[in-house]
Amino acid sequence: MNSPASHRPHAPVTYRHDGLVCTDHTLDAPLDHSDPDGPTLTLFAREVTAAGRAHEDLPRLLWLQGGPGGRAERPHAAGAWLRRALEDYRVVLMDQRGTGRSTPADRRTLAGFPNAEATAGYLAHFRADSIVRDAELLRAHLAGGSPHGAPPWTVLGQSFGGFCALTYLSLAPEGLAQVLVTGGLPTLTGHADDVYRAAYARTLAHNERYFTRYPGDQALADAVAAHLEGCDVRMPSGERLSVRRFQTLGLTFGTAAKFDSLHYLLETAFVQGPRGPELSDVFLRGADAVLSFAERPLYALLHEPIYAQGGRSTAWSAHRIREEFPAFDATGIADGGAGPLRFTGEMIYPWQFEEDPALVPLRETAEVLARRTDWPALYDLDRLAANEVPVAAAVYYDDMFVDREQALETASLVRGLRPWITNTHAHDGVRADPAVLDRLLSMARGVL
Repeated sequence: MNSPASHRPHAPVTYRHDGLVCTDHTLDAPLDHSDPDGPTLTLFAREVTAAGRAHEDLPRLLWLQGGPGGRAERPHAAGAWLRRALEDYRVVLMDQRGTGRSTPADRRTLAGFPNAEATAGYLAHFRADSIVRDAELLRAHLAGGSPHGAPPWTVLGQSFGGFCALTYLSLAPEGLAQVLVTGGLPTLTGHADDVYRAAYARTLAHNERYFTRYPGDQALADAVAAHLEGCDVRMPSGERLSVRRFQTLGLTFGTAAKFDSLHYLLETAFVQGPRGPELSDVFLRGADAVLSFAERPLYALLHEPIYAQGGRSTAWSAHRIREEFPAFDATGIADGGAGPLRFTGEMIYPWQFEEDPALVPLRETAEVLARRTDWPALYDLDRLAANEVPVAAAVYYDDMFVDREQALETASLVRGLRPWITNTHAHDGVRADPAVLDRLLSMARGVL
């Protein structure tokens, strides 16, 4: 956190690689946009254009990253959408507050707060409403500093980025030329309990898909869980791999790019040790790479608060709602008292703040956030009902992360929103296939 705001931008830096021209921008943003003279954060964004078009007067497209707590994609490893977007736009990749080169929020940077209440109060400013207001500052900065002279831009929101896009339509529609959403239409009025109740059912369905594709993996997954229940197994990092933590590898079921990765991890699971079968270092290192929150602690801290509004706490929603789905209970699997093992998905549990070293120092902060009730509204239903900004949204029929029915209900509440319901892509469709963005652009422009 910086000293009180001057809001003076830093000099941009431009460089070229792989047919792209990249310009890095850094500016200050208020921690609390209702207190513009208070403490500030650093906000980073990278503007990308195709080589040979850097001097053209192209409109801008803002990419809103999924998450929460994920930095913007980097140009050298961006999804298929980027090259398609560069045909028409200057693309702006903003590191949302707390991530990437924007002021980071993790166990080290947050250690300076006096207590968990102060830390939680700070992090309460890291939700979609603050991200949108950061984007408006950035839009003005890129136009020379004046919000009144800044042309509206197109926003492309993936997953949580789509949640932010709906907040953008609620708070600052004047900044938007059009909105494109991929796998990211949130419930506007539902509680986190509604979100996770639907999510557990979808996750079970994705388990069935996985084990249908790889029927031999069921016995192997059960054997790994039984071994973990009976032994104190440590990953190369030194932290324990528990059964319940092993189950969270089901997060990989949600994208086409990673759906099969668990199979190729499980095939490395066991080696023959001096006292019998042991889990291999290859398997344990691979599990750690997926399970650690060291690179994305805000994902764990804010995953439930992104749904919080209306004066209700989330109160560890995913943890509570899991009790309604006994198929996920693996207690006693070593003795045959449970099984077949089922993997969980996009859920955060309080015990993860006891088992993951990147989260352990933030445990009390997570508890405060889970109890918090004074969350402001993220969506303006009246404004959305009167929306005049063209909006097109890809709704993935079998999306494990965002519920189809909740998404379609939201679509019906936003005037003029055109949904495209498809079962040809998973949650990461826009990264996998440039045709996804191409179709949404055609829909928003009225061509389709």
